[in-house]
Amino acid sequence: MSAFSATRMNDLVTWAQSSSIWTYSVTGGCCADEMLSLQGCRYDLERFGCLPQAHPEQADLLIVGTVVTERMAEVILDVYSRMPDPKYVMAVGACSSACGAFDGAVSYSGTRPLDRVIPVDVFVPGCPPRPEAIMNGLIRLQEKIRANPA
Repeated sequence: MSAFSATRMNDLVTWAQSSSIWTYSVTGGCCADEMLSLQGCRYDLERFGCLPQAHPEQADLLIVGTVVTERMAEVILDVYSRMPDPKYVMAVGACSSACGAFDGAVSYSGTRPLDRVIPVDVFVPGCPPRPEAIMNGLIRLQEKIRANPA
C-alpha cells in the first residue's frame, strides 16, 4: 500500500467518524425540551449523521444538559465509563457548563461544572441554549474530530 492510499484511507475513516456521531443524552429540565426539538423535522439532527441511542455502549457522544449534583455526577461518570472509545462529551446549557443558577452558594445539593467530573470536548452556552446553538456545537465537534482523528 502506497503512502498516498494510506493517507486517503485515513481521510476516509476520519470523515466517516465525524459524519456518523451516535449520541446518548443525559438531559433534564429546560435543556431536555431543546434536545427534543432537535430530533423533530424542523431542525432534523439526523442530517448531520447523529442518531440517538438507547444505551451508552453504542454511543460516541455524551450530551449532558442538566444540573450536575453530587449524585448526578456518579451517574454521569458511570455512563461515561460504559461508552466505547473514542468518546466525546458535549456540555449543553449553563447548568452543566458552569452550574448556572444552581451554584454551590445557592444549592444545597452541591453542584459543580461537568468538566470537573469528566473531560468535556465542546461547551454550548445558553440557558436554555437554542437548537441552533446545539447544532453549532455539533459542527465544532465534527471539526475537532477531523482535526484530531482518534
